[in-house]
Amino acid sequence: MLKNNFTFELVAQEGQARLGKMKTPRGFIDTPSFMPVGTQGTVKGIYTDDILKTGTQIILGNTYHLLLRPGIDILSKFKGLHNFMNWDKPILTDSGGYQIMSLSKFNKIDVKLGAIFKSHIDGKKIILSPEKSIQVQKSINSDIMMVLDDCPKLTKDKKILSNAINTSTEWAKRCKIEFGNNKSKALFGITQGGLFSDLRVESIEKLIEINFDGYAMGGLAVGEKQIDMFRILNETTKFLPKNKPRYLMGVGTPGDILGAVKEGIDMFDCVMPTRSGRTGLAFTWEGKINLKNSKFQKDNSPLDKNCQIRELNKYSKSYLNHLIKCDEMLASMLISLNNIYFYQQFMREIRKNIKNGTFKNFYKQYIKYFD
Repeated sequence: MLKNNFTFELVAQEGQARLGKMKTPRGFIDTPSFMPVGTQGTVKGIYTDDILKTGTQIILGNTYHLLLRPGIDILSKFKGLHNFMNWDKPILTDSGGYQIMSLSKFNKIDVKLGAIFKSHIDGKKIILSPEKSIQVQKSINSDIMMVLDDCPKLTKDKKILSNAINTSTEWAKRCKIEFGNNKSKALFGITQGGLFSDLRVESIEKLIEINFDGYAMGGLAVGEKQIDMFRILNETTKFLPKNKPRYLMGVGTPGDILGAVKEGIDMFDCVMPTRSGRTGLAFTWEGKINLKNSKFQKDNSPLDKNCQIRELNKYSKSYLNHLIKCDEMLASMLISLNNIYFYQQFMREIRKNIKNGTFKNFYKQYIKYFD
């Protein structure tokens, strides 16, 4: 285990695309990086050892859901999520801010108290304050923690977005105080502002004044068009510190990732690989494949002839098509594994091309498959 502090080094750059390396006590993270989502302490349908074999260097867990189940007491007993789920690499935890938006019918916001939830599981009242969010993340023992933020739904109402910035900034200050001075961990701020550049810059400047170890772009991938997301990244990432990691939360498809890397983003997370796997959608170097389609019924080729994890290269598209039609859970497991493997291959190729100064060509070649 590394003993040094959390650090980030910018290694190379081509245009706005960046190659970097983060160092944590639990290992290095090469950026641009994709984090599989393990909301409940598991990346759905995939063994922990297999996640590691895909080349995954960091996964994501969720503060709100882990607070409800298994809870702080159990997490503390195991000295954190790493031991509980048998994962010895870095973990980043969302703060619960996204659930303020996604579970809005179960909660209300009080700037002083935080988010007041009615548990979607048993109806119990839960107050997730900025301080409580950090305390839960500490019990999870995550390596990178996120501040609690007010993430509004997609809107053109500047008043709503400005209020969200003010609330998020106030909560960010309180999170920073609760986080303390732990140099082996990292705390990221989260910018808001919707699709308005001036509000984004305002949010960025306020967070830089507080000073965080990294900065996330929140309030995107909430229903806006891809072109609008790329535009706001193009107009605002230049205001973020160059020497700290940049994280686009909840993104996304390979096309989203490719376009966001082009605009200077370093980190990504999304449920897309596993959620798609559960619906029979596979990601490959030829693009997306819907394995439910009858044209694969007699196709004896594998999804990826090079993937030897669980001997995935020995399973034909025909067999996967059969499993899907029979509603066998093995279909979800195998396709989800393929998708995580592809995503990590995709990220490695992105990093290689930035290093070699050929990212622009790589972008042009593959954006057509995933737009």
